Amino acid sequence: MAMKKKPVTGMKDILPKEMEIRDYVIGLIKETYKSFGFCSVETPCVEHIENLNSKQGGENEKLIFKILKRGEKLRLEEAKEELDLTEEGLRYDLTVPLSRYYSNNAGNLPVPFKALQMGNVWRADRPQRGRYRQFMQCDIDILGEPSILAEIELILATTTLIGRLDFQGFTIRLNDRRILKAMAAYSGFTEENYDTVFIILDKMDKIGMDGVKEELLAEGFAETSVSKYLSLYETVTNDAAGIRFLKEELKDVLPEDTAENLETIMTSVNAAKTADFKIVFDPTLVRGMSYYTGPIFEIAMDEFGGSVGGGGRYDAMIGKFTGNDTPACGFSIGFERIVMLLLERDYQIPQQQGKTAYLVEKNMPAEKLTAILNRAKEERKKGTQIHVVTMNKNKKFQKEKLKESGYEDFVEFFRDKEI
Repeated sequence: MAMKKKPVTGMKDILPKEMEIRDYVIGLIKETYKSFGFCSVETPCVEHIENLNSKQGGENEKLIFKILKRGEKLRLEEAKEELDLTEEGLRYDLTVPLSRYYSNNAGNLPVPFKALQMGNVWRADRPQRGRYRQFMQCDIDILGEPSILAEIELILATTTLIGRLDFQGFTIRLNDRRILKAMAAYSGFTEENYDTVFIILDKMDKIGMDGVKEELLAEGFAETSVSKYLSLYETVTNDAAGIRFLKEELKDVLPEDTAENLETIMTSVNAAKTADFKIVFDPTLVRGMSYYTGPIFEIAMDEFGGSVGGGGRYDAMIGKFTGNDTPACGFSIGFERIVMLLLERDYQIPQQQGKTAYLVEKNMPAEKLTAILNRAKEERKKGTQIHVVTMNKNKKFQKEKLKESGYEDFVEFFRDKEI
């Protein structure tokens, strides 16, 4: 069987130029989030299949890379269904593993607990621009904080990071799952149909109001309910006034303080932000994960044409493990999409140290080579990045390639010259 050079579909090899940017972004992530009090944690990439199939992950549960049982546990002839063959899978996000982690270690963690987690996740998805089957996720979560201070801190920390990467003019879209449910209840939809309604609503930016109406009617919903539902979206605005409008219209079905909290989040973020962005109320924002219980948010960038991050409150998930609900809220950035955008704009990493290449003639005598290496050692102590490499015949081409890697200073060493 012939060996294959290309990586598996939906996965990629990462070349040095991209890897340098990835390393820089990871360092900036840790530095920025640490300044907000978040601490790093890590969970295994393999998770119990029961946890992954807990009806918390929405459509992602259809995309799990499942792992076959091993050894004597794998009995193909006795299998009656898929779960007889598997007991583990690769994680499709970091939220489910974090919830398990917290439920298992809460006694050794502070309250509230501010977690930063970065790692690869896997989804058997259809690859497209900015979407892979293996990709890095970067999450910050605040566990044990019931107030909207968690949402405010998460949005400020994330937008500070995005701003430090020179992104400007992006938008934070904000909504609340309780507003979504209240709008559906007000219009006459039953709770058992909410998910179907929300899936169709989530297509609003692609198919428009008429398309949403057509699909809702095609599902068999009453025209009076559909018309009443869409009339809310035709009237509401995407600012604090829109929130106040819905507060009044939905007063009989909207939980107390929902609207006030959403407005306070917007006001507080605008007052304390350091990056150049706007925060808007978007009643069409759904977020696909069914585990969200309160405020939800996304980062929209025109240059990508979609979301490059999102999150929200998920107060009921940890209770699936412990039996006791724990306040929880998180924000995930689309690491791969952000790196892709940086590469497309030819982003240059701020140089915090010099980068010098030593070009050493071939067959350099041992005593001279030792002197060169000692000189490099002393320069590295001063913080300079030194790359020692054998000199090629075509020095011009060699230097051009080194410049592409960020080396601007060159020192040439020859056998017959003093060092």
